[in-house]
Amino acid sequence: MLRFRYDWIPGAFAVRTPSADGPVTFPMSMSIQPDRVSPAPPLIPPPPRPGGPPRSRIQLDSSLRRWFERNLGLWRSRRTYFLSEDEVVRVDMLLRVERFSEPVQGDAAYRFSWWPEQDNDFFDRKPDYPRQGSMEAYLCGHQLCRSQSFFCATPSSSQIRQVDEHELVFGSHYNDWHILEHIRLVDQDRFRARSIFSWRDGALQLSENHHEIRLEAAGKPLAGWPESEPAPTAELP
Repeated sequence: MLRFRYDWIPGAFAVRTPSADGPVTFPMSMSIQPDRVSPAPPLIPPPPRPGGPPRSRIQLDSSLRRWFERNLGLWRSRRTYFLSEDEVVRVDMLLRVERFSEPVQGDAAYRFSWWPEQDNDFFDRKPDYPRQGSMEAYLCGHQLCRSQSFFCATPSSSQIRQVDEHELVFGSHYNDWHILEHIRLVDQDRFRARSIFSWRDGALQLSENHHEIRLEAAGKPLAGWPESEPAPTAELP
């Protein structure tokens, strides 16, 4: 095994071996001058691929779609309606959230269907509240555009604000109603917690607390938009 010893001296360096009579000296003819170092070239992003999909106009849109995907499936919704200080009603509903495979508008399209788990005279006493129904909706940026509203059959849109990766807040205005809805996914999406407040003509008419339990995972995506109901038009602010 050969062993070497390296010595640095001003202007040169020497290499010594045990068998050599003396060191072999090499001149250090190269030096680095700090003021002569070329700066690194600027980082230029690569151009978009020809024919590739356009970049999302808002990066947060993808997180909204992921949040909606986590809500797909069948839920049991145990609801408490606070109609007034003295009138409190409890109703058990079933709620199904489905996704369309190819939305005709927006970034993603969904169907929401609901019906009572058991017969309840609440809907007979309060005919303004629908016993069952369904609506189609699609995401357009930070809006959820619906084919109909909860209290009326006219299309509406909700502004979406994302609190964190688990919770969204929906703000809706239509006719003389203003509705604020909080939905939070809990415990690895096994539960949903919903709080809904509904004002009419500036007066609070209804407060709701929903404790929702997942019964089924997401099913197969729906094919196409229903022909019987046209896709809603976004209400831009």
